[in-house]
Amino acid sequence: MKRGRSIAGAVVVITGAGSGIGRAAARTFAAQGAHLVLAARGEENLQEVTNECRERGARVACVPTDVCDEGQVAALMQAAIAEFGRIDVCVINASVYGYGTFEATPSDVFSKIIDTNLVGAAATARHALSHMREAGTGTLIFIGSVYSRITSPYVSAYVASKFGLYGLVRVLRQELRKTPELHVSLVLPATIDTPIYQHAANYTGHDVHPLPPVVRPDRVAQAILRCAENPRAVTIVGAVQRTFIPLHALLPRIYDACVGPLMDLVALRRGGEGAHPGTVLRSSPGSNSVTGGWGKLGRLHRRTPPH
Repeated sequence: MKRGRSIAGAVVVITGAGSGIGRAAARTFAAQGAHLVLAARGEENLQEVTNECRERGARVACVPTDVCDEGQVAALMQAAIAEFGRIDVCVINASVYGYGTFEATPSDVFSKIIDTNLVGAAATARHALSHMREAGTGTLIFIGSVYSRITSPYVSAYVASKFGLYGLVRVLRQELRKTPELHVSLVLPATIDTPIYQHAANYTGHDVHPLPPVVRPDRVAQAILRCAENPRAVTIVGAVQRTFIPLHALLPRIYDACVGPLMDLVALRRGGEGAHPGTVLRSSPGSNSVTGGWGKLGRLHRRTPPH
C-alpha cells in the first residue's frame, strides 16, 4: 500500500475486533470506506461489530478466529483473499491481559497471554505477509503497548509478550528494508478506556484499576488509521505515560523504586475478589464493548470482571 494513499476501498483485516481498540478501529475504517475482514474469538460480538460497520457503509466479512490456532489464522487470511482478492492492511490487535505476581499467575494463564499477544501476533503477521508479498505491497500494523518499552509489577506475562512484540517488529522492519512497499508500523497505546481491565485475569486479591489518565479508544483508532494511510515506525498514544519510557531507560533505579508503590497505590484497590482467569482462556460476549466505562482523568468506576 503506497504512502499517503486514501483508505477508501482498501482491504483491512483487524484481529481482536470484538471490543476495545479493535472495535473502535473497525468503526473508524468503515467510516473511511474501507473493506473490512473482522476477526475475534466471540462470534456474537463479531456480528455486532459487523453490523455497526455495515451501517457506516462498509463491505464487511467476519471470520471468528482464535489467533492462538494458526490454522484459524490461515483460514482468516484465505477468507480475506476469497472475499476481496487482496490484503492491503492487517491490524494485529488481538490481546489479553492479566494481573498477579509472576509466582501467583497460573502457568496456563501466563502461557495463554504469551500465545495470544506474541505467538498469535506472529502467526497473523506471517500469513498476512505471505499474501502481501505476492501482491508486492501491504502494511502490517501491530498494536503493542507502552509496556513494550517499560515494566511494572503484577503484569509479567503481558510485559513479556509486549516486549517480545517490540523485538519482532524491529526484526521484521530490518528484514523488509529491501521491499519498500511492504510496511511495518507499531502503535503503543498507554492507558486506554477499554474493557481490557474488566477482562483481565486477576490473582492479586484486589480490585484492579488502570493507571490514570485514561485515553479514549478512538484516539488509538485514529492513530492506526494514520499508520494505514502513511506508515510510520512507532506511534505512542498517551502523552503522560509516554514520559515513563525515557525514565525507564535512563534512570532505571529511580523507576524501579517508584513503580511498585505506584501500582500498589493506584492499580490495586481495596475490595478483594477471588482469583480468576478473566477472559484470558475464553471470551465473554456479554462484556465486550468499545469503552470500559473508566471515566476521564482517573475518575474510575468499578466494573465486575467476568468469571
